[in-house]
Amino acid sequence: MAKTAMIVARIEPELKADTEKILRKLGLSTTEAISLFLSQIRLRKGLPFEVKIPNKTTIETFKKTDKGKELVKCKDADDMFKKLRI
Repeated sequence: MAKTAMIVARIEPELKADTEKILRKLGLSTTEAISLFLSQIRLRKGLPFEVKIPNKTTIETFKKTDKGKELVKCKDADDMFKKLRI
């Protein structure tokens, strides 16, 4: 089927630039990424990920980690799994 439908969306220039850099690393154009996203919506009959408002604990955790606090640093995956068993 020929691709003739268009989508026009206004987004923040920084968001567009940042995501295009990531998509280039993945070998995708913005158009291909949007097509992939819409295909997944059609396939799943909904968004391909969960959308919800974070709870208070999650918000506080984000604030702490954004400041570099309460982070657990690991040498490698084995070290990470050892620390997770605590």
